[in-house]
Amino acid sequence: MSSVLSLFQYDFMKNAFIAILIISPLFGVLGTMIVSSKMAFFSDALGHSALTGVAAGVICGLGESSLSMVLFGIAFALLLNWIRSRNISSTDTIISVFSSCCIAVGLAILSRGGNFSKYSSLLLGDVLSITQREILYLLLIFIATIMFWNVCYNRLQAISLNRTLAKSRRFRIRLIENLFSVFIALVVMLSIRWIGILLINALLILPAASSKNIAENVREYHLFSIIFSMFSGILGLFLSYYTDVATGPMIVILASVIFYATWFYGRNR
Repeated sequence: MSSVLSLFQYDFMKNAFIAILIISPLFGVLGTMIVSSKMAFFSDALGHSALTGVAAGVICGLGESSLSMVLFGIAFALLLNWIRSRNISSTDTIISVFSSCCIAVGLAILSRGGNFSKYSSLLLGDVLSITQREILYLLLIFIATIMFWNVCYNRLQAISLNRTLAKSRRFRIRLIENLFSVFIALVVMLSIRWIGILLINALLILPAASSKNIAENVREYHLFSIIFSMFSGILGLFLSYYTDVATGPMIVILASVIFYATWFYGRNR
């Protein structure tokens, strides 16, 4: 116990721990609706678009700016949501094309002159590098997301279950879906630097998917998702420190183990 507490003598571990406490519940909450709405491919494409957001910042002279990633992420999320709303039979193909194009454009811009190595940290992330100011941004988006969730959750749930019924209740479907997409974009883009482009979608999907394996009602679905997300995040942080492994991959490994364990448990039950 004392060896664990001794880790908090380092400021970077304190900041990382606080960041995990904020990020992981967000992933747990948003992930449930992403899984229920079958938006896993949507969030994956959104995460990969972060490279293009960075590239846009470089072109505009902002450098590796979070602002450029957030603005581009919101625009890209609204575009993807518009494509989804068109009810085209090949929606997944169209989203894949847009996502692949964005990644290619971002890589092309950032790799000019062989300079991509300075941006490679975005692929895996580094939560240990987070600052107190960035933690404040995460806290603000956490509060905003919880407020949105309290107001719009029932409507989101109704839309995911039956759009026709939601329309009959005169829910503003497009507005609610766009707002939800914006919040996903904000959380993803603000977390990319510490979680990594290659891993961000896994942390959104795995806790919710694990919870769905064993939950018997909606309350358990959300509760287990938050618990699994926080457990894998906190334990992953500590294990990464002691094993000298990157934090993001360690968290995803633990979340994957939880998923398979709950899948076998749910199947046998």
